[in-house]
Amino acid sequence: MSFLDHLEELRWHLVRSTLAIFVVAIVVFTFSETVYDDFLFAHLEGDFPTYRWLCNLSQLFGFESDFCNVDLKNNMQSLAPTAQLMNLVWTSLILGLIVAFPYILWEIWRFISPGLHKTERKKSRTFIFYASILFFVGVLFSYYIIAPLSVSFFYNFKVTDIIENKFNFTTHINLITNTLLGVSLMFELPVVIFFLTKMGLVTPPFLKKYRKVALVLVLVLSAIITPPDIASQVIVTIPIMILYEISIFISKRVIKKEQKNSNLQVKV
Repeated sequence: MSFLDHLEELRWHLVRSTLAIFVVAIVVFTFSETVYDDFLFAHLEGDFPTYRWLCNLSQLFGFESDFCNVDLKNNMQSLAPTAQLMNLVWTSLILGLIVAFPYILWEIWRFISPGLHKTERKKSRTFIFYASILFFVGVLFSYYIIAPLSVSFFYNFKVTDIIENKFNFTTHINLITNTLLGVSLMFELPVVIFFLTKMGLVTPPFLKKYRKVALVLVLVLSAIITPPDIASQVIVTIPIMILYEISIFISKRVIKKEQKNSNLQVKV
């Protein structure tokens, strides 16, 4: 295929991926009240699963916990005539991207697979599965760990009782959606390291040498995608650094396999 043919092929993959996002976004838009009440605003309810787990855990060790009596006042406001509509449109697109992520990965694989060898094509099919699993583990982690802890902290934080917390609802929705998408993408680190190793851009010694630099970068990214409190950043950083160590192991496996294949080719 010529360069222009490749561009045409890529265009159709992008079109189908975009259509998938819009289809999910339309569903979210249609059932917006349910999505907002039961999903995006669920962390305001005192019986949210995370609050119950933390309450039971504290009782198990004989401690008193504020999570046993979560009372988050709903004082959210809409401060512009178009705020609710525009927020719904943007939120629908973000949730559409999250839900359609496996399909987007499949379209990416369909675009690059013709350039792979038969054996590489077979092995690369598992990429969609593992990348999707990591992504949705990130979604669950951010929704059930990061988001409720952040909401509980900020809704209860007060400098003085003179100040009453009244939030613009868009800030709450942005907090939830940005956390969901940002943390989930960071959970793709092992997949990224796998392909960078295959391309020869990183090696296990390189990853070990710059482990401290990676920690700083993860902290910076955590500060960007999570609420501005140290607890959330640390909670995000811990699993990402664990994934970083797993990525070093994956990189070693890739290097060993390539060396083994090259030795076999030399013998032949």
